[in-house]
Amino acid sequence: MPGLLREAATRALADAELEWSDIDAVVFGKAPDLFEGVMRPELFLNDAMGGAGKPMFRMHTAGSVGAHTAIFGAHLIESGQYECVLSIAFEKQSETDTSRILGGGSRGGAGVAFASSIRQYIEKSGAPPHIGPLVAVKDRLNALKNPHAQLKIPGIDIKMVEESEMVVEPLRKLECCPTSDGAGAIIFTSEKRIPKTERPPAWLHGSSTRSEASGHPSRSWVNPLAGQQCAAEAYAQAGITNPLEELDCAEIYVPFSWFEPMWLENLGFAEEGQGWKMVDDDITAFDGAFPVNASGGVLSANAIGAAGLIRCAEAAMQVRGTAGEHQVPDVRRAMGHAFGGASQYFAIWIVGSEKP
Repeated sequence: MPGLLREAATRALADAELEWSDIDAVVFGKAPDLFEGVMRPELFLNDAMGGAGKPMFRMHTAGSVGAHTAIFGAHLIESGQYECVLSIAFEKQSETDTSRILGGGSRGGAGVAFASSIRQYIEKSGAPPHIGPLVAVKDRLNALKNPHAQLKIPGIDIKMVEESEMVVEPLRKLECCPTSDGAGAIIFTSEKRIPKTERPPAWLHGSSTRSEASGHPSRSWVNPLAGQQCAAEAYAQAGITNPLEELDCAEIYVPFSWFEPMWLENLGFAEEGQGWKMVDDDITAFDGAFPVNASGGVLSANAIGAAGLIRCAEAAMQVRGTAGEHQVPDVRRAMGHAFGGASQYFAIWIVGSEKP
């Protein structure tokens, strides 16, 4: 665990051309402590994170926690309380049986919880069965371009996905995310503390978090109100009225392939029941009109506590032009998105290449 965090923080400092002494405070995030079986690990990991003698904050909101960790780091800068903040998140799922924990005792993992909402979406929207495999192939091909993607399957195609083992209907094995060990870090500075480097910053144009009670009988797992409200607030802050036209790409939290068309609708990129058509028309492909998960997404690396922060970091890399082989051309504004729990926690940010 200390090694994961130290490596992520060290890489972030090197990228920003800053030193440990420049960091005023640390924000630490991960999913439930049960995943590693260590209570409040931030207490013994503080030194590894560079937080010794510095104020430290702990974030926890289930699978969306990484994006919340990123956004809270930005809030500390926006408040004027600090000038330079390190947000860092991780998960080390090899420490325990995460699939059993998420599946309520079943080996099916989180797919057991989400399969019914995916089935509901398919039946309600009339989406054809090849949409899930299409997303799986797209993201796994994108992962081949990303040196940090953890699951890479050369030669992946629709047939391979459709012939993979059924985990829980309608989810096949290659339509599901892996369980991963990993960490990610982002450094935030105030405008007056922008590092003296030739590397351009990503400017935060808007951010929002929302949650809703999971047990209300009228709530939708397919198109949650909290997700809609979270997106609307982020768009309003960024001055966006047509997200599909005014954003150039997005990193959306898609742990199971069918979530892409569902979240395209929830986030306002498509009308209800029409998200699958964007997938079918290759609009969200790497070379499509609106690339989604050019990094390979959660389907290719799922260190749960870090996964949302990585979505935010990947969006920032796109607008900075530093994404390497998976760089989408001419990105000016991008979205980072995460969700968690029973599709009840949401966090979104909009970043741009220019100051808002």
